[in-house]
Amino acid sequence: MNDLSKAAGRLKAKWLEVGEEGEAQRIDNFLLRELKGVPKSHVYRVLRSGEVRVNSGRVKPDYRLQVGDRVRIPPMRVANKEPPAPRRLDLPVVLEDSSLLVVDKPSGVAVHGGSGVSFGVIESLRAARPQARFLELAHRLDRDTSGLLVLCKKRSALVALHRMLREGQVEKIYLAVVRGGYDGPREIRASLHKYVTGSGERRVAVGEDGMAAVTRIRVLKKSSRFSLLEARLVTGRTHQIRVHLAHAGHPIIGDDKYGDFALNRELKQRLLLHAARLAFRHPLSGGRVTLESPLPAEMKVFLEKALR
Repeated sequence: MNDLSKAAGRLKAKWLEVGEEGEAQRIDNFLLRELKGVPKSHVYRVLRSGEVRVNSGRVKPDYRLQVGDRVRIPPMRVANKEPPAPRRLDLPVVLEDSSLLVVDKPSGVAVHGGSGVSFGVIESLRAARPQARFLELAHRLDRDTSGLLVLCKKRSALVALHRMLREGQVEKIYLAVVRGGYDGPREIRASLHKYVTGSGERRVAVGEDGMAAVTRIRVLKKSSRFSLLEARLVTGRTHQIRVHLAHAGHPIIGDDKYGDFALNRELKQRLLLHAARLAFRHPLSGGRVTLESPLPAEMKVFLEKALR
């Protein structure tokens, strides 16, 4: 037996009892959070092999935990290399209570680590709040999109907010600067499907075989070259506003995936898309929550010059 095998043999399984912060979470996501440093492929391997048990029984990766569940985690070696400490982000807090945290995310900041990004908003906030028992993203914004981002501090709030998002009970309004004087439809109905490029990048395209997607458009200002639009999401598909507006012939300025690449090189602007307004029933109290974020300075400056 080599040294690595001997070391692994000395490790013992541990049992964890699920509290409120783990309620309704999938077992695979629970394990990935608990076993930082263990490769994702290894976590799924021990799940499939039955080495992970819940209340002494085998479970599938999509099993959702309940308060009081006892989870057996088999002995596993964790990578010794410490990941770089997340950089502290100065994020304006729009709302915070016992169950919700809403921040105003700047453009250029990822909401989470991955795909070449070592950390994002969620990692930075968790590092800044080590006492927090639970902190999860309720939804996502693209890295280059600015604006309102909701995080949940309680599992019950997250589950309720996810349900409201699925059922269209959250009002989501974005502001976008697009190419040309907008003459497209006021309601864009075009199904969207995801695919992966040859280089491994995620993309979305309009296609009849995709998921139904609806965006409502209102023109706020326009000139012959540019328009400021209000885009209201009726559905919430990946890259929905970006793809719908490009499909309508008015791509968003600065869009490096679906935009006018020649115009982007000329203007040298970031993605001019901003999550400006959210409105929903508070997931726990039931009271009405309405949140707004003003246009970022760089979008204001661009519009002042472009729409004179």
